[in-house]
Amino acid sequence: MENLSDYFAMGGYARFVWPAYALGAAGLVAVLWLSVKSWKAREDEFAKLKTARDEGAN
Repeated sequence: MENLSDYFAMGGYARFVWPAYALGAAGLVAVLWLSVKSWKAREDEFAKLKTARDEGAN
């Protein structure tokens, strides 16, 4: 158990390392969320354009 607590202490740098990990993970989640949001918006836009094209062809 002592080795595990040493690992989580990161040699005394834990107060810098763990927040950096948290910020990095939060940044990745934010990028993923924005990408999915943008992707869905582009899909909706594409569907509208396709519908408009199909209606114009009739």
